[in-house]
Order: sequence, then structure tokens, then C-alpha cells
Amino acid sequence: MIVPSPANEERPTMPLPIPPFKEADLPARKAPLYKMMGPGIVMAGLAIGSGELIMWPWITSVVGAQLLWAAAIGIFLQLWVNIEIGRWTIVTGESPFTGMARVLKFLVYMFVFMIFVGKFLPGWARETGIALRDLIFGPGHDTPPWLWTAIVFALVAVILFGPKVIYTAVERCIGILILVIVGGLIYVVWEIGSADVFLAMWNGVISFFDFPDFPVDVMADDGTVREQLTFSRFFGAVVFAGAGGLGNLYYAYYLREKNIGMGAKMPSLMSPVHKHETKEMDTGYMYTETAENQRRFKDWFRYVVVDQTLFFWLLGSFTMFLFIFGALAVLHPIGLVPDRGSLVWDLASILEESLGTTGRYIFLIVGMAALFSTQLGGVDGGSRIFSDLLHTNFKFGRWFKLEQWYVILVATTMVVGIFSVWFFGKYDIAGLDFLFIAALIGGFAMAVYVPVILYMNLTRLPKSARPGWINIFFMVLASIMYIGFAAYTLYGKVVDVFAG
Repeated sequence: MIVPSPANEERPTMPLPIPPFKEADLPARKAPLYKMMGPGIVMAGLAIGSGELIMWPWITSVVGAQLLWAAAIGIFLQLWVNIEIGRWTIVTGESPFTGMARVLKFLVYMFVFMIFVGKFLPGWARETGIALRDLIFGPGHDTPPWLWTAIVFALVAVILFGPKVIYTAVERCIGILILVIVGGLIYVVWEIGSADVFLAMWNGVISFFDFPDFPVDVMADDGTVREQLTFSRFFGAVVFAGAGGLGNLYYAYYLREKNIGMGAKMPSLMSPVHKHETKEMDTGYMYTETAENQRRFKDWFRYVVVDQTLFFWLLGSFTMFLFIFGALAVLHPIGLVPDRGSLVWDLASILEESLGTTGRYIFLIVGMAALFSTQLGGVDGGSRIFSDLLHTNFKFGRWFKLEQWYVILVATTMVVGIFSVWFFGKYDIAGLDFLFIAALIGGFAMAVYVPVILYMNLTRLPKSARPGWINIFFMVLASIMYIGFAAYTLYGKVVDVFAG
């Protein structure tokens, strides 16, 4: 555990200063690539239940295939963001948040605020609970959503605190869920697929920058406007075409847990219900420019590229477009735009007409598995980054050990989440609002941290580890997109305020 010096303790300013890197040789990779796979799978599971299952199928039900190019671009650019996050972690072993605090300490406050607000937007827990209720009882059952949210959180707690090493349970559980999701989706698409739908989806992917006139009205049966597809919702969906928001930063912690690069020198996050030796390390290392360290870096970096390309990008894109295919084949042709929070059930119910009761239950199981994988990854990853921010940067963060902060924040996430679902449900502020607002906040976060991570990797890493022109190009492109969308969204809100 790194303890601030007495001189630092006397300083009233917060956050705490970040100690300099320690010097160490980069560990050698000894295991073959296939034995180290896991972080990319967890990231794919985190992505599947957000934009893939909810947002893009909902948008497709509204405008058809017109905006699918944006989904493809969104997840492709996140591939490069994740690779750069991986670059920082394999070289230093520390989290990107610590690196960003080295650049500009104010960012710590911003991220703490965003994570805190996100605790009150438990969209995926609510949707997972509703999917579970619908699977067992069907829609319209009189048990309230907050109760099913509590059941989902209870299942998450059992998984997180069962084994000694928390990450091991997360990786294994999400791996099983992905097998269920992919197998179920392939069956559904095989049964309902047609060449016309595939052609429409392909045309939507290659029709770059084909925008509808925002906002797009969603009409109710009585002819009134029920809700709208706004630019901010579209922006949120682009952000969550993949992990999205702060979720991409979870990758650094999973690399550390898998002992990738300098992450091997960082201790694993252990479950407090098991006896173990407590080791804590907040800040990382830096290697010297020797030929062997340069060779080892290239070896580790190759792993990150393969891991993210195969699992996050290709697997994530595959599942996303399978879900979109279902909406394009089933919902859009009949003009059905699901009510808030009922997309999984509506799709499953219509599939029953062509696939029978078996098809309906298969899709409900797939939907629940997708949502639960996102919820599990979100509770784990969100608690990891919040624990890290508090423990590393603030004096009060040293009141508890890192694993104790993790437990406190997991419990807080669950309690606040259940209360929020009850409160917003009581006042009819639920469903997709949770998800799109969380995505919008995540978009603003990416507009900040994507360019900062590129700056960190270009200025703070050894020359042999810095990104090349291809990585720089796509990171700059991603930065322009997120900053541009965030600025345009703010501009639209300001215009609406003055117009109103």
C-alpha cells in the first residue's frame, strides 16, 4: 500500500498527488495467447446488453436500417479506444484514471461525479429483472419492477462474492452467458432470416451519414406523439455500440487481473469473505528502453490487439447485428415501436407467431442473458473504477482497503439501484429513459477521456511503446466524433431552452 509522505499529508489540496512511476522490467509472456483470453470476452459481455440488445433494435424499429452505419462506426472506433487503454495498462500496470490524474487532477472530480450520477440510473438491472419476470410469468404481472431488480442484484452478489478471486467468477459467468446468447440468436435468425432483410441491413451499414430529420416522432394508437428519437438518443446509441461510456475503461482492470504486461505486478481484487493476504498497489511502473523490454512490449501489445479484435469487435459486432436483424425483420415491417422497457418481450411475442412457444422462450432467455451479462459487468467494473478513484486520489479513500471500498460500493450500487427503480417507477420515469440518459452521460465522458488517453500514450510512455500513425488517426477520429456529438447535443439543449 502506498502511503503519502508527511509533506503530502499536510497539504489541504485534493486529490492527492500521484507518486512517480517505479522502474521495472516488463514481465515476459510465457503462456500462449489462447490461455490468456478472457478480458475481451468480458468486454463483449458488457457490450451485448446495452446498445446491442436495447438501443439499436429500438432505433431500428423506428427508422429501419437507415442509421446502422453509425452502429458499425461506433463499435469500430471503440476497438481503437480499447487498444489504447490496453497499451497504457500493459506498459504501466496502472489504471487509466491514475494516468489521467497525472495529466490533469480536475478530471478525477469529473469522473467521480459521473459515476455517482450513474448509480441512480439502474437501467440494465431493471430491464434484466423485467425480462426475468416476463420469462416466468409473462408481461403485466403485478409484482413491481423494483422487486425483480433486487432479485437480479442478489444474483450478482452471489457471483461476485462466491469465489476467492472476483474476476474469475465474472469471466466464467459472462463466458457461459455469451455462449447462450450467440447460440440462441443464431437459431432465431436462421429461422426468420431472409435475403431481403440481410440486403436492407447491408445497405444501412454502407449508407454513411444518411440521417433522418431529428426528432423522429413515435406515434401512439390515438395519433398523438408517444415519444421521440432525438439526436441525443442517437448519440447515446452510438456511444453504447460496444461497451460505451466509462465501460471501455474497465478493460484496464481486467488486463491487470489476467496478469497481462505490468499488470502482473499489480495485486488481484480478492473477495473479502475469503481469507487471503491483502496486497494493495495504486500506481504503476515504467520500463527502461532495453531491447528485451521493447521485444516484450510488442509481444504483449500483439495480445491486446488480438483479444480486442476477435472478441470485442468481431464478436460484439456479430451479436449486435443479430439483435438488429431481429428488429428489422420483425418490428419495423409492422410499424411496431416497443413501449419503454418492453422491447425484449415484444420481440419474443412476435417471434412466437413464426417460431412457436419455443422460439418465444429462447429469445426471452437470450434477452435475459444479454442484460444480465451487462449488469454483472457493470456492477463489477463500475465498483472497481469507483474504488480505484477514491482509494488512489483522496485522503478519505485511505480509510478503507481497496477491497473494502469495492464491497461498500457494490452494496451502495444495489441499494441505490433498487430505490431508484422504485422511485422512478412510482412517478413513471422508467424504461428507456434510464438507458439513454446513462448513454448520454457516457458520451460526454468519452469526449473527455479518449483524447486524454491518446495524449498520455504519446507523451508519458517510452518511445518504443507509443502509438503509430494508424492508431493516432483512429483515436483522433474517435475524439472528433465524441467531442462533436457532445458539443452538438449541448448546443441543441441551449437552443431548446432559449426557444422555450
